[in-house]
Amino acid sequence: MGLRDLVYRVYERRLETKLSKDSVPRHVGVIIDGNRRWARAMGMSDVATGHRRGADKISELLTWCHETGVEVVTVWMLSNDNLNRPREELEPLLRIIEDVTQELVDEGWRISPVGALDLLPDRTANVLKNAKEVTSHRPGLIVNVAVGYGGRREIADAVRSLLQEHASKGASIEDLVEVLDVEHIAEHLYTRGQPDPDLLIRTSGEQRLSGFMLWQSAHSEFYFHEAYWPDFRRVDFLRALRDYAARHRRYGS
Repeated sequence: MGLRDLVYRVYERRLETKLSKDSVPRHVGVIIDGNRRWARAMGMSDVATGHRRGADKISELLTWCHETGVEVVTVWMLSNDNLNRPREELEPLLRIIEDVTQELVDEGWRISPVGALDLLPDRTANVLKNAKEVTSHRPGLIVNVAVGYGGRREIADAVRSLLQEHASKGASIEDLVEVLDVEHIAEHLYTRGQPDPDLLIRTSGEQRLSGFMLWQSAHSEFYFHEAYWPDFRRVDFLRALRDYAARHRRYGS
């Protein structure tokens, strides 16, 4: 271990000792941004190498979350807009997503797909559905794998599901209008039954949500980090938790 690594290890321990279990977010959402730029910065012509390196980092993130007491993690791997990327880039990325999903299953995590699976190729959608089926009984940390995800699409799907549910009961649009509340829509989101994210992290220096968890992030705290996702370290994650713990969440009051 080099001197620099030793210094970071000591710093990590200091951060950990200052974290109170009461101040750890229950739900952390992560926009894992910068994989392609990391690959190019490293002189790699094949950006799939960056995606693979970024996929490997996800297991580390989940371990960090588990160790600190986080209950739910949502990892945004692929947006619905990303599905418009050139085929020669999209297909290797989908294979990587399939592989990492299976790796997370094998590691013992509880997987919940989050996104419009009907937009995905059958092979990818089936891998995600199977991951949910075989891990649904597992206790502990819930891992939302956001693939083919878009915040606007999620809200539209929730409203569509809500309308279908009421129509199946013989209710009219007028009946629904009389009783419609925000909670009715929340009950049809991809993340229904889960707490909203307390903390949203985005890497690569970009300071926007890009449509990530638009509904659920109404009261979330945001943390933006300069590092590309493959370079995101445990000490960076602990700093994000420390920053979150220092904020005063008033929920509009």
